[in-house]
Amino acid sequence: MAKLELLVAVAVFLETVSAASLGAVHTEGGMVQGARVNVGLFRTMDVFKGIPFADVPRRFEKPVPHPGWDGVMKVTEFKQRCLQTNVAMTDTRGVEDCLYLNIWVPQGRSVSVGLPVMVWLFGGAFLAGGSMGANFLDNYLYDGQEIADRGDVIVVTVAYRVGPLGFLSTGDSSMPGNYGLWDQHAAIAWVHRNIRAFGGDPDNITLFGESAGGASVNFQILTPHNKGMIRRAISQSGVALCPWGINKNPRKAAEEIALKVNCPTDDSMAACLKMTDPVLITRAGALSLSSSADNPILYNMVLSPVVDGDFLPDEPANLFHNTADIDYIIGVNDMDAHVFTGLDIPSINSGLVDTPVEDVRRLLASFTKDKGTAGLDSAYSTYTSGWGPNPSRETIKKTIVEIETDFIFLVPAQAALYLHSGGARTGRTYSYLLTEPNRMAGLIKPYPSWVGADHADDLQYVFGKPLTTPVAYWPGQKDLSRYMIAYWTNFAKTGDPNSGLKVPTTWPRFTSTGHEYLEINSKMNKNYVRRNIRMPFVQFWTSVLPSIAVNISE
Repeated sequence: MAKLELLVAVAVFLETVSAASLGAVHTEGGMVQGARVNVGLFRTMDVFKGIPFADVPRRFEKPVPHPGWDGVMKVTEFKQRCLQTNVAMTDTRGVEDCLYLNIWVPQGRSVSVGLPVMVWLFGGAFLAGGSMGANFLDNYLYDGQEIADRGDVIVVTVAYRVGPLGFLSTGDSSMPGNYGLWDQHAAIAWVHRNIRAFGGDPDNITLFGESAGGASVNFQILTPHNKGMIRRAISQSGVALCPWGINKNPRKAAEEIALKVNCPTDDSMAACLKMTDPVLITRAGALSLSSSADNPILYNMVLSPVVDGDFLPDEPANLFHNTADIDYIIGVNDMDAHVFTGLDIPSINSGLVDTPVEDVRRLLASFTKDKGTAGLDSAYSTYTSGWGPNPSRETIKKTIVEIETDFIFLVPAQAALYLHSGGARTGRTYSYLLTEPNRMAGLIKPYPSWVGADHADDLQYVFGKPLTTPVAYWPGQKDLSRYMIAYWTNFAKTGDPNSGLKVPTTWPRFTSTGHEYLEINSKMNKNYVRRNIRMPFVQFWTSVLPSIAVNISE
């Protein structure tokens, strides 16, 4: 009996001294109370889910401050995502009251103060997604606990409007667009004003995001509206310069949606859309999944940011001077476009069916159409120069994936790297290429054995899924997750991805003369520092193709 009482007393003592906790936190809107999670001996996590950073948004208008609340708001459950179509584009889910954020704060024996802050912007083609990410058995993709605990940083994930409600624009002042970007800005500003109360350093905020979230990160450091609020940034598989990043003809998309919901396309269009059922508008903005080599799915992505003269006062390429003092990591996956290429040319995912060489020409023709036959011929010779007389079935399929990856992700990322490093003052620039083969490659259709890192493959490693659900991963993939969390959080703390948690090799800075990048892989070592990422192809898209004269007779 005495031994039992001693054990109980020890347990109570350990619980008492195990770690600190914030308790209720005072924010500008009122008090919030999260949940305390034990993560180890003398370590806990304060988790706040569903803190409002703005009021219920008015349709097709900028977000406005939340009016506040009385008492203590319990914030222990994720809020619904913003109104959007489902994955199959057949129905909608979510609500308009959706501008909430989530915070993970690591605690040791004393309450944390002055921690670096990492703010996550989710991807989803500006059409879908949520601050918590996909959920499998209550294991949310964008759960920030593993990053926060291992890296000793505060992680914040934010919601923003997507689809027509977030990005529809008439191209004029009646409905200028970029509402989703304004939501992100409102969340960043809220974090800057309030994060000190959670133990964070408002002068050390790092944005990070993937795909449309990576492009959003780029937009947020390009806009003058965030001046002084963002210290560092990480864009994974998406920058503002991507061909899907800016909608150059927003009026066309707005008129198409207006006609679908029985609104006029004249000067009264905006007023009508604002009064129309938001569910109908969201359905009308569903992405068409029908595509081909002649009409890649890329060209169906028309709901995206616009140069509005306000949030984006100029074309993105002309705004990089605003990033001169911001440290920036930009990277892509080596087969980032595989999932999209499989929609355009399904035969690439069949090991039994040949992909015709003509499909290579058709795809290149769709990406070089402004330059006519001369552009197509130059592109074709560039991508087939290493084929030899009898290219294998696999070679042709991989080349098609490389073409889309270069055009949609890799070349724009390189352009952004050059613009950032070329105009930097104190800002440091880093480049990476993730080459870890897809986990499904060769095991599950539609993944052939040759597929490398597909689009969104990086997410599981950055958010530590091999460490929280190890049974689903190989040991090397757990190492890769540790590496990425170390590089990412070291960077957030100091601007140097090598300083802090142990990393497998030193990641050098990218410069316009050195062109160095880090190949990120579970087997990585010092030999994984590379130079001149796909340089012949980068030069083709950025220098050779633009210089080709157009034959006006074509």
